Amino acid sequence: MTATQVQFKYDIKDIALASQGKQRIEWAGREMPVLRQIQERFSQEKPLAGIRISACCHVTTETAHLAIALKQGGADAVLIASNPLSTQDDVASSLVADYGIPVYAIKGEDNDTYHRHVEVALDHRPNIIIDDGSDVVATLVKERQQQLSDLIGTTEETTTGIVRLRAMFNDGVLSFPAMNVNDADTKHFFDNRYGTGQSTLDGILRATNILLAGKNVVVAGYGWCGKGTALRARGMGANVIVTEIDPTRAIEAVMDGFRVMPMEQAASQGDLFITVTGNKHVIRREHFEAMKDGALVCNAGHFDIEIDLKSLKEMSSEVKQVRNFTEQYLLNSGKSVIVLGEGRLVNLAAAEGHPSAVMDMSFANQALACEYLAVNKGKLEPGLHSIPEEVDKEIARLKLKAMGIEIDALTAEQQIYINSWTVGT
Repeated sequence: MTATQVQFKYDIKDIALASQGKQRIEWAGREMPVLRQIQERFSQEKPLAGIRISACCHVTTETAHLAIALKQGGADAVLIASNPLSTQDDVASSLVADYGIPVYAIKGEDNDTYHRHVEVALDHRPNIIIDDGSDVVATLVKERQQQLSDLIGTTEETTTGIVRLRAMFNDGVLSFPAMNVNDADTKHFFDNRYGTGQSTLDGILRATNILLAGKNVVVAGYGWCGKGTALRARGMGANVIVTEIDPTRAIEAVMDGFRVMPMEQAASQGDLFITVTGNKHVIRREHFEAMKDGALVCNAGHFDIEIDLKSLKEMSSEVKQVRNFTEQYLLNSGKSVIVLGEGRLVNLAAAEGHPSAVMDMSFANQALACEYLAVNKGKLEPGLHSIPEEVDKEIARLKLKAMGIEIDALTAEQQIYINSWTVGT
């Protein structure tokens, strides 16, 4: 399909960017063998035929392959951006022009445009929603109750979104099944730890070109994303400090060899601060006041609320851009604080997000979660559902196969032993 043949509605920056986007989509596909195998099966079996899907995701080369898999599976899919700074405009253009997928996403879109696109996603009257952060689902529940009868279920792959879905369930408003893609082993072990760890530092380095070796890097949060970020920063020679609210995670960070302290103490020591908590105002006014002159602050959590930018602006006499995706806040005290990527996901705002090889497994989980919802329509109870273990292990098996790696299998004797309580040592 060419740009002149496109007849459906879309909202992108420039359809003329399609050829560049297609080339980049094809390049990413080289590192996504698991999703490619799923695409091939979907194109034959059409498990999503007749299903309307609205996907709210980061519009990147990797997401393109998920959207293509959904369409090959028979779905009527619409894609919107889950973050105003994460869209790759050439990819959005190619999905429209070359693959016939309606996309509503523009890099740098303002909040009004973002919310209008959320409304577009719901105007599609989705049977399945793929959500990054649960904005579409929350809007549906709050404003479009009449459409709940159309919904088979939703999938969610962000920690922030899962927190919101749990809160919705506790409040008694989650009246449909939600697949917890985020907690699948082949998602959080790899996407959160290896993907976030590498891509966060990639975004920081592209935005600043600083040397990490010898720097005091403060990582706020020691979940899987925090672990990956702390590990990669240490690997590049940084002195890593971890802040936490969870005592179990805090002791884990200590045992992993990191210094652990409250943000109140870390604020005066850090050269670079990275938030990965999914919570609000993790770095706020009193922390800015204590920071060194020229401290760098960025966020690798889903939304741009982890850093209290409103207070920072109130404390500042001037805000100026000093590099791409790098803003210097000149404080009234005479010091400066530098914010990367407008406080949004720095790995997508200032770089290209996770490597394709990582997203291969995450989006394989998303595709198979959609298939699972479609196959089990009307059979699943409302609430959060884990990805079935057999699906998780199948994704790992496909990945190993693509990497040319073989593993052992239990012998018949071992199978009997491991499943028996009568056989002793």
